[in-house]
Amino acid sequence: MRWSTRGEPRHDDVPADRPVLIHALDGFLGAGSASRLAAEQLDSGGEVVHAFDIDSMFDYRARRPTIAFDADHYRDYDTPRLEIRRETDADGTEFYLLAGPEPDFRWERFFAETKDAVDRLGIGLVLGLGAVPMGVPHTRPPMVTAHGTRPELVDRQNLWQAEVTVPSSAQSMLEHRLGEHGYDAAGYVVHVPHYLAQIEYPDAALALLDAVADRTGLRIDTSALQARQETTRAEIEQQISEQGGDDVLHGLEEQYDAFARGAAQSLLAHDEELPSGDELADQFEQFLARQRKNDQG
Repeated sequence: MRWSTRGEPRHDDVPADRPVLIHALDGFLGAGSASRLAAEQLDSGGEVVHAFDIDSMFDYRARRPTIAFDADHYRDYDTPRLEIRRETDADGTEFYLLAGPEPDFRWERFFAETKDAVDRLGIGLVLGLGAVPMGVPHTRPPMVTAHGTRPELVDRQNLWQAEVTVPSSAQSMLEHRLGEHGYDAAGYVVHVPHYLAQIEYPDAALALLDAVADRTGLRIDTSALQARQETTRAEIEQQISEQGGDDVLHGLEEQYDAFARGAAQSLLAHDEELPSGDELADQFEQFLARQRKNDQG
């Protein structure tokens, strides 16, 4: 059995007797489905302490929920839910989990409701989990960028030091707004290989869970995710070999290693330094197609 645990929390400036609220939404910061996979591992089926009015926040036509058609009738409609649950880790330590689809609408209302829940539940730290596609190879350890509403809450040194303007998300807005109101909020964003951003990538979810355990001391059983990780890795390696993608992968490895040594400024390299989207799509097309078929089966 595999556990994500690192013992005692790192930060004395966040009261140890106040629980943490972890938010992992399925949406813009969801490359490799890492945040959703992490949320599934954190979800122990705890009590719902707050349910958002997702019907007013969800774009049904852009992200249509699934429903089964069985011979002559519909069944098993996958109702979207955005909830805060009271959870416990393997040692019975209490924490809260905010999970579900990222709101498409009414972000300020989403923030206001979350802030009210933070006050009502006595939350000491709000911790966000996300994932973004990046020019990194799957053969290197996932890179995690830490962030927070004040420097003391950033618990690791980031290799990524650039300033960049990016599209916002409900999660990033939530952290920013909480900081404006004097709340402690932080989080982690894992960098997912851009050629694997559209499939479930367990390595990235495990990196997020390890960061959570390292910070909070929560003990999380990740054995099921570990088993999926090994299977996915084998599938990726097989497809790279069959598609002749070794040269492209080697180029990404060299770029990553140069960045890690400080010899490169950014993983957002010039277009001619990275394989094109078409090149990557050709090399991994069979793998992606099989993964999507397995996910839907």
